[in-house]
Amino acid sequence: MGARLIILNGPNLNLLGEREPHIYGTTTLAAVEASCQAFAKVLGASLVFQQSNHEGVIVDQIHTARKSADALIINPAGYSFHSIPIVDALKLFPGPILEVHISNIHARDGLHQNSIISKGVKGVICGLGTYGYIVAMQAAAQMLKAIPDTLPEPVRVGPV
Repeated sequence: MGARLIILNGPNLNLLGEREPHIYGTTTLAAVEASCQAFAKVLGASLVFQQSNHEGVIVDQIHTARKSADALIINPAGYSFHSIPIVDALKLFPGPILEVHISNIHARDGLHQNSIISKGVKGVICGLGTYGYIVAMQAAAQMLKAIPDTLPEPVRVGPV
């Protein structure tokens, strides 16, 4: 098997599709997971997909990922703006970390603009809707040099 990816989702994302659809859309977290699992197969990667409304659980998931994943993708949701424990846990993860936001946090109200989590990650993807998860997975696989040769060169390599 190729790359080992983990996607962690923060609070209230279990209600994706119901909660503020004018901001987050109507796609459910189960649909996001199904799409990500299908894309993991295309990448030849394994994927663990998790969600928690509890900060300590997310910290524990990051700690566990240190031994079980090559790259970590996190949508910290509301914890983006105040969770020092999550930032500190991310600093311990040895592989690439990508932060995903469904909405464009930079275009939102003052409470939802400045993610402190961004300081502990390799890249941030925001404003692409739920498709941002797929973009993050592709980026993580590229960073790990784990994109299959069967995919076209522009996907495998990008601009050179």
